[in-house]
This record gives sequence, C-alpha cells and structure tokens, in this order.
Amino acid sequence: MAAKCASRFRTGLCRDVLAVAASALLLAVPLHAQTTDRNRRLSPEQLEIMQQRHPGLAGALDPDNLAKKRPKPGFDMTGTWFVDLSEGFNKFMFGPPYPEFFEEGKKAQIEGAAARARGENYRDSIGQCYPAGMPMIMTRVWPIMFVQVPTAIYMVAGFTNSFRTIFLDGRPHTDPDIYVPTYNGESIGHWEGDTLVVDTQGFETDHHWIDVGLPISDEFHMVERIRMINGGNTLEIEYIMTDPRMWKGEWRNTKRWDRVTQADIGEVECTEARNANLPGTDRGQQELDEREKKK
Repeated sequence: MAAKCASRFRTGLCRDVLAVAASALLLAVPLHAQTTDRNRRLSPEQLEIMQQRHPGLAGALDPDNLAKKRPKPGFDMTGTWFVDLSEGFNKFMFGPPYPEFFEEGKKAQIEGAAARARGENYRDSIGQCYPAGMPMIMTRVWPIMFVQVPTAIYMVAGFTNSFRTIFLDGRPHTDPDIYVPTYNGESIGHWEGDTLVVDTQGFETDHHWIDVGLPISDEFHMVERIRMINGGNTLEIEYIMTDPRMWKGEWRNTKRWDRVTQADIGEVECTEARNANLPGTDRGQQELDEREKKK
C-alpha cells in the first residue's frame, strides 16, 4: 500500500490511508518511549542550551513535572488583583522614602524634580512602548492576573499585558553567561511556611526605570516576600531591592493588592497611535508645550 501511495501521495485517499497507518504505529509504541522521544526534534545545539536552562528538560508545564509530589503551597495566588490606593497614588510608588543614591541616581533625582517643576514628564519610556518591567509594572493602576500551578505562577498585567513567570519547581537561576536579560528578570520562588519568597535577577537595563526615571544597573537584584492576608483577599508584597552601583544598602517597600472578582484582563497592545498623546511621545510633548504657552 505504501508503495502505491508513494506515486499518488497528492490524492486525498492516500493521505488518509497513510495518516491512519501512522496513527496506528504511534499507538503501538509504548507511552514511555513516546515521552522519551519528544525532545528529539531539538538540534544538539538547542538541547545543550535547554539542558543548561532547564536541568532535565523539565519545563514548568511538562505533565511529568506537574505530577511530582511537592509540599503543599502556603496559598494559591490564582485570581485577579487590583492595587490598594486607599492612601493615595503617591504612597503606591516605591518612594519616597528613597535609599541613598550614588552619582547617577542622584542626577536622575535632580533632573526628574526639575522636569516636574516645569510641568514636564521625565523619562517616559513607557509612552514609547518600552516595557515597564519589574518592579515598575507594579505601580501601574491596572489589574493584575495570577495563575498558579504546582511548578510556576504566571502573571499577566492589564497594563500592556506584561508577562512574568515565577518558577516554583526547584530549578536554579540560569547561568548568567547564557541568560538573555529581560525587563521582568528571571524569577525563582520557594516557600517559607506561609510566605512565598521570590528571587529575581537578570534584568534588562535599557530604558528600565523605577518610579520617576531612576535607573538600574546589571547588578540590580530583587527579593519579594509575598503573604496572603485578610482572609485570602489581600496580597501583601514586601520588596527588597539592591543595586550596589546605583544606591547604598537595601531599598524596601511594601504594597498591598486586593482581590477583585468582577474584572478580567483583556488584550492590550502598545502602539504609536494609542500612545500618541502620552507625554513621552513627540506629539504628547507638543501638547504639553502648547498648554504652557496658553498659561
């Protein structure tokens, strides 16, 4: 049959016959063999990289990885959450108070304060479609969604649909020599009783600011200590941030997010047309200048 179909492969009948035969052959192969062979589509070079990034090739959503026995988590973050603005938006930023900045940070503080005094925006890279990145994405007044599985927590922010993964499967951080920096960094979490401790490093520094244009370096490191309080209806997140090239010691801040049950995260794209009037764009700055002239 295979020989006959080879000369007539373009016909629908033979395609169907071969498909059925292939399916039957696949079903005859033991499931373990199918699982073992599933990574053979990767080239040797790809396998080498993946083995360094994910020891044992166990992706967070690999059924075998998900099925492993693990201690019960302290809580489940699955849900939609909105920032607690009860004390006002200024309290929602990461400062003041601020740590003691070194030269570059001090310069940014002075320039930012001067720009605000003139009614101008300072380093609004978000308006130019640069990602907000962690931790600044947590200061956007949009809801955030978490989906928790045994091996990871997936976060999608309503603001520009920023995506973040917190791995919980015991993997180490990726070798810095092969890791490609990202705006949300690489996050590895573990449980300390009823507290989730998340260690994040490997941040992209280009146009990546905290609060009002405060820069970070490639030594920026962030630890989050997350607790579920208020009967499971509030997330309390303590941020402990260090950057020995930008500021002295630890920069600490605590924020709270309340569970919302009547909100979903929709699709959001960052495009020039939608952002045209934001202060960080040419058109937005022109509008600010025109308003200033009318005063």
